[in-house]
Amino acid sequence: MAINELGLFLTARRAALTPEAAGLRWSGVRRVPGLRREEVSMLAGVSVDYYTRLEQGREENPSASVLNALSRALDLTADAREHLFRLAGATPVPSPAPATERVDPSLLRLLEAWPDTPALILNRRLDLLALNPLARALYSPFQDVGNLARMVFIDPAGPAFFDDWERSAHACVANLRLALGFDPHDGSTRALVAELGRSAYFSALWAENDARGKTQDAKVFVHPDVGPLTLEFHTFDVRGAAGQQLIAYRAEPASASDHALKLLATLAATRVAATRGVESGVGR
Repeated sequence: MAINELGLFLTARRAALTPEAAGLRWSGVRRVPGLRREEVSMLAGVSVDYYTRLEQGREENPSASVLNALSRALDLTADAREHLFRLAGATPVPSPAPATERVDPSLLRLLEAWPDTPALILNRRLDLLALNPLARALYSPFQDVGNLARMVFIDPAGPAFFDDWERSAHACVANLRLALGFDPHDGSTRALVAELGRSAYFSALWAENDARGKTQDAKVFVHPDVGPLTLEFHTFDVRGAAGQQLIAYRAEPASASDHALKLLATLAATRVAATRGVESGVGR
């Protein structure tokens, strides 16, 4: 059944792609608006006979390289490409996509709409690309909130802020190792690893070759203004922005950490209001 579904999918995608969209020049009368089988096979670099067997369900084992070529030829989206692999009974191999540092404005508005939830956007290199006000208040003990790994290993606030500092250090190193797995030639990540490698402890952890990303867990932070905060965090991939993840923290309702988080939000709002008051009074 899967191979028949594969043929139907290829046929439909071929019919939906115009020669103009595929960058093909043609002349004469076309009986169909989409591509011909000969055109798809040419774009994908496979024989017409082989491609015809795929559409007709007579070829059962297309290779990953053929599926990748067909994905490019048919201009498939990332979701459609993964669907093609699944229909062929193959494991989708993540297609390389350039990481983006720009956070979508609608996502920024979403973060701002969570006044009681610390939330932030980071990339694979652990650069903090955006933080909502409560996340900024949470990380206010740090001199610079540009990169989480630097906050853990370099900033003097790190060891006191992260209750289980060694666990946070392990996680950062494993994240950076994973980041280089996605793009081994990323100069910025390599420069960061070299910078952090001045630490013997970082170098020892790096040698362990652990590679893993953020998912769901709980951490204890010790904030100088409100004391210990036990916060559970959830991590979500940002669709349409390669490498970006949204992390949202929450405290157990009615717990001491919940009260401390609410106090932190109040303190942060008070400071913002005071700052705005001073700024509005300037020049009067």
